[in-house]
Amino acid sequence: MLNFFRKIRQKLLQQNQVTRYLAYSVGEIFLVVIGILVALQVNNRNEVTQLEKLGLHFRINRVSKY
Repeated sequence: MLNFFRKIRQKLLQQNQVTRYLAYSVGEIFLVVIGILVALQVNNRNEVTQLEKLGLHFRINRVSKY
């Protein structure tokens, strides 16, 4: 996959198509940012789920003591 993108980048630069190369690079940066945002969202959901489980266990233990 990386070779594919590398070939496109080299081809565009060799043909002096700077505007197309810039559009390509902006698109590539956009995809990376989207990937990072998705990873952060998944991480946040996992943390919330873990905290909810911890809170539920805390409440059960607290009620059972009294």
